Amino acid sequence: MIKGRRRPRCHVLLFALLTLSTSPASAQAPLTPFRVGMSDTVNTVLPLWMAQDGGFFAAGGLNVELVNMGGGSRGAQELQEGRLDAMRVGLSSVVQANRAGGDLRLIASMSNVIRFTFFSGAGVRSADDLKGGIVGVSSFGSESDTTVTLALERLGLTRGDITLKEYGGATRRLAALMAGEIKATAINEPVASLAREAGVNVMVDLVAQKIPWLFSGIVVRRSDLRDRWGVIGRFLRAAIEGNYLALTNETRAKEVLARELKLTDSKIIDISYNDFKLQAPRTLEPNLEAAMNVIAQIPGTGSRNVEDYMDTTLIANLRQQGLFAIMERKYSTR
Repeated sequence: MIKGRRRPRCHVLLFALLTLSTSPASAQAPLTPFRVGMSDTVNTVLPLWMAQDGGFFAAGGLNVELVNMGGGSRGAQELQEGRLDAMRVGLSSVVQANRAGGDLRLIASMSNVIRFTFFSGAGVRSADDLKGGIVGVSSFGSESDTTVTLALERLGLTRGDITLKEYGGATRRLAALMAGEIKATAINEPVASLAREAGVNVMVDLVAQKIPWLFSGIVVRRSDLRDRWGVIGRFLRAAIEGNYLALTNETRAKEVLARELKLTDSKIIDISYNDFKLQAPRTLEPNLEAAMNVIAQIPGTGSRNVEDYMDTTLIANLRQQGLFAIMERKYSTR
């Protein structure tokens, strides 16, 4: 656990979080706007979609807007500049942003392992075929960028052997790959399953290797952990309950996935949900080894201290105050 500073009235605030009703907030109290960025519309967003669908954000007094930012590092920059209240993104983007002068902190995790598969285009079957080619990423500094290094290493290549180019979300990258604009790209679910269905070649399956990595998490400004402690706590509590609901109510979760990802193929929906369920940490607690792997992988100068990129104080206090015990009782029979 990453230790943080003790915050005033934390026990009072957390008690209030734990005793919130799960019914919609009263019309007498206006909901607080809360804008959340997503690096892409992928299955790791499911806890937030379920929290929205279940009314948990509204029950916590929040009017949450989920916005697709088309790339993790781009969204992290928007968060740093105050145009977002939180960002669903991996730790790579946090490290990059903070080393450039930002002050963000990852407070929860939707995935503690890499969930990318490295696909290649027509005629690209070997490392030699890939050399000198363009590899598409969502945005520079994002997880799709950082994890390319790992895929290349497994092919005996380095980043100097290829050219990286920003292409936005996974759907756009897959289209570029199939059109021959790029030679390879890293893609996660549900687009990874669509790529497999289309017969796109798998060069490196990083998912199967179960590499510890803080792949997807909830990120906020460090100043908000101090100045908006209650609001951030209410958002996190709702996200945690959304995750419990997603993991224990498969039928409803698949319906939400299908709606939000615009999927109609039941096979793709099943694969996307099972991928989520196998790898989502039940309590959204970040893994220390996963965080350290990300930090070690990113080159250049800057802090190597986990505390400069991740703060688990809030989620640790939620555990101490009994939130997870409440969730286990509430969702144990679903």
